[in-house]
Amino acid sequence: MTSLTSAKLCFLPYCLVILLSVLSPNWVAFPFATSTSDTEAKALLKWKASLFPNQALNHLTWYDPPTHNINATNSSSSNPKPRTSPCTWTGVSCNSARSVRTISLSTCGIQGMLHEFSFLSFPSPEYLDLSLNKLFDAIPPQISYLSKLHHLDLSQNNLSGRIPPEIGLLRNLRFLPLSANTFLGVIPKEIGNLKSLVDLRLSYNTLSGLIPSNIGNLIKLNTLYLAKNQLSGLIPMEIWNLKSLVDLKLSYNNLSGLIPPNIGNLINLNTLYVGENQLSGLIPKEIGNLKYLMDLQLSSNQLNGSIPTSFANLRNLETLYLQLENLKNLTELQLDTNQLSGYLPPNICQGGKLTKLSVGTNYLTGPIPKSLKNCTGLVRVFLDQNQLTGNISEDFGVYLNLDFMNISHNNLYGEISHNWRQCPKLKTLLIAGNNFTGSIPPEIANATQIHVLDLSSNHLVGLIPKEFGRLASLERLMLNGNQLSGRIPSEFGSLNDLEYLDLSTNKFNESIPSILGDLLKLHYLNLSNNKLAQAIPFKLGKLGQLNYMDLSHNSLEGKIPSEMGSIKSLVTLDLSHNNLSGSIPSSFEEMRCLLYVDISYNHLEGPLPNISAFRQAPLERLKGNKGLCGKVRALLPPCNAHGSKKDHKVVFSILAVFVLLSALFVIVQRKKKHQDTKQNHMHGEIFFSVLNFDGKSMYEEIIRATEDFDSTYCIGKGGHGSVYRVNLSSGDVVAVKKLHLPLDGETEFQKEFLNEVRALTEIRHRNILKLYAHKRHSFLVYEYLERGSLAAMLSKDEEAKELGWSKRVNIVKGLANALSYMHHDCLPPVKKMGTNHFLVKNKGCLT
Repeated sequence: MTSLTSAKLCFLPYCLVILLSVLSPNWVAFPFATSTSDTEAKALLKWKASLFPNQALNHLTWYDPPTHNINATNSSSSNPKPRTSPCTWTGVSCNSARSVRTISLSTCGIQGMLHEFSFLSFPSPEYLDLSLNKLFDAIPPQISYLSKLHHLDLSQNNLSGRIPPEIGLLRNLRFLPLSANTFLGVIPKEIGNLKSLVDLRLSYNTLSGLIPSNIGNLIKLNTLYLAKNQLSGLIPMEIWNLKSLVDLKLSYNNLSGLIPPNIGNLINLNTLYVGENQLSGLIPKEIGNLKYLMDLQLSSNQLNGSIPTSFANLRNLETLYLQLENLKNLTELQLDTNQLSGYLPPNICQGGKLTKLSVGTNYLTGPIPKSLKNCTGLVRVFLDQNQLTGNISEDFGVYLNLDFMNISHNNLYGEISHNWRQCPKLKTLLIAGNNFTGSIPPEIANATQIHVLDLSSNHLVGLIPKEFGRLASLERLMLNGNQLSGRIPSEFGSLNDLEYLDLSTNKFNESIPSILGDLLKLHYLNLSNNKLAQAIPFKLGKLGQLNYMDLSHNSLEGKIPSEMGSIKSLVTLDLSHNNLSGSIPSSFEEMRCLLYVDISYNHLEGPLPNISAFRQAPLERLKGNKGLCGKVRALLPPCNAHGSKKDHKVVFSILAVFVLLSALFVIVQRKKKHQDTKQNHMHGEIFFSVLNFDGKSMYEEIIRATEDFDSTYCIGKGGHGSVYRVNLSSGDVVAVKKLHLPLDGETEFQKEFLNEVRALTEIRHRNILKLYAHKRHSFLVYEYLERGSLAAMLSKDEEAKELGWSKRVNIVKGLANALSYMHHDCLPPVKKMGTNHFLVKNKGCLT
């Protein structure tokens, strides 16, 4: 009973306190709420008072807290004293209990020590940042009282002494930057207890000794900076198991031993700096597993061996520091297609054993490494797609084993070196997209094994060396985008393996060599944007494997050769911006693979071939001509109606009609004798007088144009001679009949020849083929009609379709007129005549 009474008596004061707090909160609760705040405020002011005064410190708006009179009455609340809490001070914030939660005073000019900082007065801080100030002396061990700290940043001060082991008691710590001070001694092993730690930075101090192995306990660690200290010994194996690591910097220490294969475990690593140590052994190939790696520093160690080929997997690599002094046995370096920047090491081939250097497609700058000039063992070099500089004539030497050299698309300059001729095994030389000047040295042709030669997009001038004709193995030649001039060498005709030829955007003139038609393996031909003139050689129609032909933006003239329709594999054809005339050959309808065609800005006329490339071509690729017609998206006027599709079934009936109408017109023409003799001139044709033409000049031009009557120019043979198609320098096309000279009876042959010339020179009729010229060398020059004989046309279904009834009537009229003239107006009459003698012009007229 007594104890119960005593308990009741003890409980009464608590009840009284609760009652008073309810009835008068301003009188009782406020002192309890402000006691912690006042303590923290006084602690901060005390520490501020210990700091060295300076102007920057005056910006800290910290004030003394007021004293509180607990006997004050409610009446005094009507005129209260101003109250000051640290929660409103510069760099300070509080939690809901009005206790200091963060102190952030970075870059405030604070100069002093932490010994006067009363850590015990702060029960709740989670964030303390005093970085970038002038604090000095040691970190007090009492810092361990801040047990709720998540973030402690004391970096970039002048703190010294040892890092207190008590720091290992801050179990909630996640960020601990202590770099850029003057801490010495060993790294306390107690740091390994901070298992919540994500970021640990101890760089730029004077720490020594071993790296604690229990750092391997920090499995959440993303960032570990221990660089720029005096750490020694082996890198703990436990570090290579920290799979969360993103940034690891251990450079500029005295660390030794090997880089173990376990480094491949750090699969999230972005930055790896282990340079400037005493590491030895081989560079582990497992580094190639670090697919997110962007910065790699291995320089200034004692590493040896070669660069692992697995480095090619480092697709995100931007910066690589190797410092290859000790890699004297380096044979291959492959770092292409990354984002590497900076200079290539000048001693990259110090050991002289380098055979393959592949650093193309990066952002490398600076000069070509000097050691490459004497790196005679080089076999393959890829320096392309960078920003390298230097004089090409000085930076490269003689390489007896060189097979592949690609230095294209850099900022190199100078003239092309003659040394390339001394590379007997060179197969590929790519130096496009630089600033090379001067002419192409003919000595390059001494490297007879070259398969691919790309000198495009430079500033080269002069002629293409005729010696290029010796490059019998050449498959691809790119000289486009320069200022080369003169004629395209006829020696190209010996490049039998050539598949790709690009001479565009230069200043080539004269005609396109017909010898290009002998490059039967050619699948790409681009001669655009030059000054080429005269007619398109019909021999280009022999290029049966050609996929791409661009002859645009030149001064080509004459008709499009019908032989081009034989290029069945052609996909792209550009003949735009020339002076081509006539109609598009109907043979183009056989070009079923053609997808892109551009014939704009010429003088073409007539119907478009009935294939999809023309049907679907936009107006932009057809405009600029004078008389094109056809159903192309209703953009062109319609052509004259063609005959029925069934006309080819009545070919023999037509022949019978020809005979009947011929007899009819013979009777009519008797009454119109001599009426057509005034037709002695054709507009637009070149007329060579039989008596006055320059026979020697004509003979020489025909011999040159036909290559001495080569069989490739032959378009027909008869009993008395062969007929050749000849492209004259004027752009006109003629037919030359070369008579066969018999072994005996030469006198009789000459008599027959002169009789034929005499008869032809006296004929003047619009439907009879004109003789342009003759020569004592026994050949006759006629007007050329590309449609061929009437018999040949009627024997082919596709061509017979083009002869509508109106055209056939015109042909019959012309045939009758010609027969009447030859039988009745020629002395002696011309009687021997067959269907093969009837030739058809483009517009359905007969000759």
